[in-house]
Amino acid sequence: MEIAYYSLFFILGTVFGSFFNVVGLRGPKGERFTNDRSYCPNCEKQLQWYELIPVVSYILLKGKCRSCQIKIRKLYPTIELLTGLFFAISYWRFQLSLNLLLALIVVSLAMIIVVTDITYSIIPNKVLLFFLPILVIMRIILPLDPWWSPILGSIVGFGLLLLIIVVSKGGMGAGDMKYFGLLGIVFGFPQILLVFFLSTLYGAVVSGLLLLMKKVSRKSRVPFGPYISFSAITVIYFGEQIINWYLSLFS
Repeated sequence: MEIAYYSLFFILGTVFGSFFNVVGLRGPKGERFTNDRSYCPNCEKQLQWYELIPVVSYILLKGKCRSCQIKIRKLYPTIELLTGLFFAISYWRFQLSLNLLLALIVVSLAMIIVVTDITYSIIPNKVLLFFLPILVIMRIILPLDPWWSPILGSIVGFGLLLLIIVVSKGGMGAGDMKYFGLLGIVFGFPQILLVFFLSTLYGAVVSGLLLLMKKVSRKSRVPFGPYISFSAITVIYFGEQIINWYLSLFS
């Protein structure tokens, strides 16, 4: 039965991941994504249902559009696979519970931000505003202790990034700042500090590797949103354990 649940959440995640690709790619351009059929961004040919099966279609089509033979961005199957994996891990971590629902919402927000920031180097206000009331309601249903922790977490997350923006004179974007403010509601204080620490750690490691591989230069502007997203996913799963482990080092 457990294998069936893991499979179900993985498949469900890949389907949602496909939708998150559409939202992340079309939303910032002001295009509708609720009624319009998916199409090839190069030749604009509408895709058939068998070209829209998450991950599978990419493999069967050998990573190319069936019509114009232009390569399909690897971002599409990557987001589908990662979302499927994270949905399955969410079930493993929380089973069937309200915490599972919260984790799935955080993963959904995180993956959309990954798409928009990698593609356009922006974190859209519309996405953050859409998730804001949902996450506030979830924090009312699943309150943190103390009750003011989400408020403090949001203030600290927003304020910390604001300070960095002011000191660095624009070293980070306003979207990152608002994203941290929203995540502060989810994680509260002090876990929002862990999200910040991990995001800088992930950013430093990945950017260092990209520099060594000469994929970017020191002057390249690398989107920070994906690092925030993967840090948030890490903390939603293992934040408490990481903090307890860290505190145990000093006991």
